[in-house]
Order: sequence, then C-alpha cells, then structure tokens
Amino acid sequence: MRHPFPDQKPGTSGLRKKVPVFQEPGYTEAFIQSIFDSLEGIEGKTLVIGGDGRFYNREVIQTAIRMAAANGFGRVLVGQGGILSTPAASHLIRKNKAFGGLILSASHNPGGPTEDFGIKYNISNGGPAPEKITEAMYARTQTIDRYLIADFDDVDLDQTGVFEAGGMAIEVVDPVTDYAELMETLFDFDAIRALVSGGFMVAFDAMHAVTGPYAREILVRRLGVDPALVFNATPLEDFGGHHPDPNLVHARMLYDLMMGPDAPDFGAASDGDGDRNLIIGRNIFVTPSDSLAMLAANAHLAPGYKGGLKGIARSMPTSGAADRVAAKLGVEMHETPTGWKFFGNLLDAGRCTICGEESAGTGSDHVREKDGLWAVLLWLNILAVRRQSALEIVRDHWAEYGRTYYSRHDYEAIETENANRLMAALEDSFGSLAGRQVGSLTVEKADSFSYHDPVDGSVSRNQGLRIFFEGGARLVFRLSGTGTSGATLRVYMERHEPDVSRHDQETQTALAPVIEAAETLAGIRKHTGRDAPTVIT
Repeated sequence: MRHPFPDQKPGTSGLRKKVPVFQEPGYTEAFIQSIFDSLEGIEGKTLVIGGDGRFYNREVIQTAIRMAAANGFGRVLVGQGGILSTPAASHLIRKNKAFGGLILSASHNPGGPTEDFGIKYNISNGGPAPEKITEAMYARTQTIDRYLIADFDDVDLDQTGVFEAGGMAIEVVDPVTDYAELMETLFDFDAIRALVSGGFMVAFDAMHAVTGPYAREILVRRLGVDPALVFNATPLEDFGGHHPDPNLVHARMLYDLMMGPDAPDFGAASDGDGDRNLIIGRNIFVTPSDSLAMLAANAHLAPGYKGGLKGIARSMPTSGAADRVAAKLGVEMHETPTGWKFFGNLLDAGRCTICGEESAGTGSDHVREKDGLWAVLLWLNILAVRRQSALEIVRDHWAEYGRTYYSRHDYEAIETENANRLMAALEDSFGSLAGRQVGSLTVEKADSFSYHDPVDGSVSRNQGLRIFFEGGARLVFRLSGTGTSGATLRVYMERHEPDVSRHDQETQTALAPVIEAAETLAGIRKHTGRDAPTVIT
C-alpha cells in the first residue's frame, strides 16, 4: 500500500463509511490489518466473521478470510451466505471461545452501491471492542504501510462445511441454528406455540435485513407463526431500497397494520443487523424506554430469568421507567453513557441481567450485544403466560408504576459552532438554576453527566447535560455527530405521571411544560435559528 488513510477512526460501532470509500484500493485491507496489528496472541486462535448481507458484504468477507489466514489465525467461523446477525455473532464468539469477531454491518443505515458499509471488531466476551482497543486500532491506521493477505480462491460461502486454505480451517456454519437453540434455553417455546396455535396473531417485519432467516426458523418453523405475517423476510443487499430502521417512520406499514381495524395481536420489527427492535401491540406502540421497564418487570415469567434479575442498566438518556422497576425488585440500577460497550463490564461482573437504551436496543446477559429478536421472544413469552393483550400489560404496568411520558427531539445539521455555543451557554447557567421557576416547573438540580464504572473504576465525563425538576421531570441535552453536515442536537424530555386518570394524554401534550422549559433554558431558537425539531420520536 502506498500510504495510510487518515479517516479510519472507529466509533462505538466500528468504522462506517460509504461503500465507494471501502472500495478504494487498499482501504478495507488497511483497516482490517490495523485491527489485527492491535491484537496480541492471535496465533492459532478462532475468528468469527459475518455480516448483515448488505452490498459489498461478500467481497469484504473473502478479503477478511484471506487476511486472517495470513495473520496467523488457526480457524475462521463464517455465516452461510455471509449472513450473521450481530447478536448471533456475539453468541458464536462466546460459544466457541473465539478470540474475537469481525461484524460487517452499518446497522440500521441504508445499504447499496453508494450507501453505507461498516466493519466492527468484537472481543472475546462477544461485545464491542472497548475504547483502549479502538484507540490502538486508530493509532495503527495512521502509520500502517503494509497488509498481509494470503492467495487462495474464494471460499464457497453458500455451502456449509469445513474447508482448508492458507493453512487455516474455514468453517461455514448455519447462521441461525446456534442462536435459535440459545433462544430455546431462555424462553418457553411450548407456551408461545400454544398461544399462537390458539389464534394469537403475530406480525414481524424483517425489513429485508438480516433477521429474515431467523424469523423464518424461530417464529414460523419453531413457534407456528403464520408465514404470511412475516414480511420482507429475504435479506437484500439494498434492503429493498428502504431504510432498515425499526421506527415509526421506516416501519410505517407495520404501524398502520397494527393500528388498523383487522390488526394482528402483536407486531414487531428489527433492523439491518438484528440488534434493534420495535414493539407494537394492537392499538399500542410501546416506547423502547417503556419496553425495557416492562420486560424487566416480567422477565421472571421466562425460564431463563425465573431466578430473578441481578440488576438493570440503561443509558443515561433512556427514561427512568426502569428505575422504578429496579427499586421495587430491590436490585441494582445502573445509568451508563450511550453505547452498548458500557454495559459489557456490568454484564461480565454479574451486576445486571437486563439492559437497554432509548434508541430501540434491549438485551440481557445471554450475549454482549443488544438483541432485537430476544426482545420480541421475551414479549411473546410474557404474553403467553399472562394471557393478556399487549395493551392490557402496558396499562397494568402504568397503573402499578406510573406512566413516564417520554420523547426525543432531534435538531439535525446545525452549524457545529452554534451547537457548541448552545451547550456551553447552557452548562454555564447551571450554577444558578436550582430553585428557578420555569413555567409550571421548578428546577431541582442540573449537571454534566459523568459515569464512574463500578467494575473497573474508569470515568467517562461530559456525556450529556441533565436538568432535573421537582416532581420527577427531566431534560437531557446531547450533541451527536459533527462534520461537514454540522451537528445533531438531541433533546430528551420526560415527565412521570402517577395519576392513572391522566395516562391517556397525547405524549407531546403531556410533555408541553418540559418542551417549553427546554426552549426557555437552552435558547434553542436563538442559537440554532430553528423553530421546530427536524425529527420527533
């Protein structure tokens, strides 16, 4: 190779770029070699490789296999057809005691010849590489001047079996079987089958992404779900031209179905690489924050969690609904920065069992990634045992714990300088905020969130600005992403409502005092010139 590439700094979810960038001569090879050069003791070890089936997936897998052989790995496990969901990859790493894994995905981002591609490295616990490793990888990308690659024919990814090439064993495995068997150890498949056979209708939208084969095997073949209600189940390189993000915008077809007159009983969707989820009951959308709380409160109904929870963890911007469950259960509650890697230490140390974040990710200690199908199956297990509708379960939960109204307002592509100025001015005001009256709310306290990891003692500072109000309402401000398109300001708003008679308000109406306080305290309009958010979720 002629030179290093200056733009290979991985984020929490690895390196994500447009496909044409990864297609530049030597670009993909330089990044993979930088990963391998940052690891010690790989000689003879096992590496897991798989992806979400997006455009350029197969080509990069062939490159990664050849490079793994040249760098001394003894065995590679690769998903048939190049397919492997992110949680399934995490499970394969753990089950086979692999050294680590390469996950080729850009998650919920669009796919295609000019769209997104990504490469992420996961460590031996099955979770995303921690910052010390990603920092070492980036440092190596800045000085790398060569890569190692073996010369042998392409591996037939469509044929399972064990092959040998370049002095390395290459095992092409069914991407679904091991994961499906793990799910059967966690959930009562007999109870779910009985529910479905009794006429309970389940709809699932795989969004032409990685979970299609998983849904066919688990939901249809093992649990008896009507295959006509499993939509978009064939993985496509461009996700059918759609955005594989399970939210109310991109999964609108499912939402409309579930809100219609002939709605199935339960609906769900997953994203590009299978780690996010959308939960919709008949006539009820369950927010990710609420879903985390309800899964935690009912997890004991599933065989894998009948012994109870060791603790619950949530990302800081996620609502406090799960905190009330943890308090009632008498278990630890952990509030971490955004990013699944922060849950890894807690899970490994046995400090929490279930964790989640407001951006549609929930999971447990069965793997070290968020897991979309896991959340769907736990919901089905709860529904099968309680024999209530999703709407009844949601209302019962609100009656017991109160309802936490919650929303996120995104202001996209703001001038970076203006976004930074807003955050700095807001933080500068914190010293005088306590006791201030803002409309009908009174500020209790404000801070810049810092996380002290209770396992390794590390500290992560400046993870978002928090404003707490008397009575339990909260505002959070975070900047997400900078670059040529500027920055995205995310404003998270929540308000707890214990009065059951007030649980049927429209969310934005219920949050109106908090929304007003956000503008008053942060001066969003003044600093950004925006009269309204770009996206409301």
